[in-house]
Amino acid sequence: MTSEKTLGEAPLIHPTAEIRDCTFGRYVEVGARTRLAETTLGDYSYVVEDCDVIYAEIGRFANIAAQVRLNPGNHPTWRASQHHFMYRSRMYGLGDDDAAFFQWRRERKVTIGHDTWIGHGATVTAGVTVGAGSVIGAGAVVTRDVAPYAIVGGVPARVIRRRHDERTAERLMALAWWDWSHDTLRERLGDFRALSAEAFLEKYETP
Repeated sequence: MTSEKTLGEAPLIHPTAEIRDCTFGRYVEVGARTRLAETTLGDYSYVVEDCDVIYAEIGRFANIAAQVRLNPGNHPTWRASQHHFMYRSRMYGLGDDDAAFFQWRRERKVTIGHDTWIGHGATVTAGVTVGAGSVIGAGAVVTRDVAPYAIVGGVPARVIRRRHDERTAERLMALAWWDWSHDTLRERLGDFRALSAEAFLEKYETP
């Protein structure tokens, strides 16, 4: 079975998606009913249906499944009250909104590395960095940074195992194949499919 859609230089955004102040790379896709705000989505990355993403920087070749939340709402628990009225004050007729609070939210962005896979219904909380090549299991709640090429799952998420051993992960990071040109990806597609990570590195890494 072949792919029915074709991606290109312009992003493919479903008409029901809500987009605000975002930057998109090439060959990216945003699925139905997904909301993206103040987010960067790198080349070849996709976000499918019913996701909610705000204040995030997403690298290249990220695979984001349905109903994922990146940087969900964060409340000021240290104040006397944590209710909306303090920072969304205008909607309650109480005064101007609290710009400093929203700036605090922006400064605690979520960072998603290259070649990552975030499973169905996972949540990544404010300020977390998810390393390149890592996997987040379905339904996981990620409250701490995830190391490159780690596989995590659970609530709160913990390391299940490594996708590749540390030395292989370091070599893949140094190879940085996600920076290759589109033409190079095309030329080497067969090796991406046929070779193990170790064999791929042996063929393409610089001595």
